Amino acid sequence: MDYQAPPFFKRGPAPLALLCFYTALSLALIIFDARFQTLELLRSGLSLLMYPFQRLAFAPASLYEDAHAHFSSLNRVQADNTRLKRVQLENAARLLRVQQLEVENERLRKLLDMRTLKKADGQVARILYSARDPFSRKLVVDKGGIDGISRGQAVVDYNGVIGQVTRVFPHVSEVTLITDKNHAIPVQILRNGLRSVLFGIGNGQLELRFTQVNADIQSDDQLVTSGLGGAFPAGLPVARVVSVEHDAAHAFARVYCLPLAGIENFSELMILDPIDPTPLPQELVAAKTSPGRKKRTARQ
Repeated sequence: MDYQAPPFFKRGPAPLALLCFYTALSLALIIFDARFQTLELLRSGLSLLMYPFQRLAFAPASLYEDAHAHFSSLNRVQADNTRLKRVQLENAARLLRVQQLEVENERLRKLLDMRTLKKADGQVARILYSARDPFSRKLVVDKGGIDGISRGQAVVDYNGVIGQVTRVFPHVSEVTLITDKNHAIPVQILRNGLRSVLFGIGNGQLELRFTQVNADIQSDDQLVTSGLGGAFPAGLPVARVVSVEHDAAHAFARVYCLPLAGIENFSELMILDPIDPTPLPQELVAAKTSPGRKKRTARQ
């Protein structure tokens, strides 16, 4: 018997034969898959098996993108928050200014309405500061002699009389409030027409002096200007009676009042134009200038 040793390396089909076989198999699979979708289930299974590995491979890139987006959005939100806070502060300042202007316009409108109601002309002035004397109630306004202001003019707001111009400078004027101790204003009670004189007592109140004990005065009576003296137009609101004290030991009643106007409240007021003096009747003028009167005056 012939004996032959086994080959050192196991030999299979020729490489060319294998290439042709695998090429034909690949083409067959491609054709069958393209025509009948035979490998769709296999691809789905492989995709399901490979999905965790794909997510694991993309994890570093995803973490980097998420961190970058987070910090970018955080910086953007902080910048927007800072900008919105600044805009809010600016808008708050504008809003407060607008509200202040609305209040001032409302006060000025009421001043003009009061001027129309009382048929009195005047000009609006702004309060600059209060007088330095702590024992007086005086204000300094931004209207003076060059604006046509003169001593004695009445000063009002839309609620009533505030005071009277007592000193005039070229660019500013001094207004004495009706609550000043040295100020007096002729008034009458609106309910019954009783005339009297209202004096300031320096503590924000007013006193109706020289009033008979049996005078018809009641609490909450409203006092208006009587027009006597020619400084204030008649009918302007002045004060309201708050208390009436009748004491038999005194010849006069003690009547205390509160001003109706915003004496210490607002920053705008109206200075009324001077009242034209009422002309004397021609008979009185003729009597004053008659020759007989001149002779009697000379003899006296």
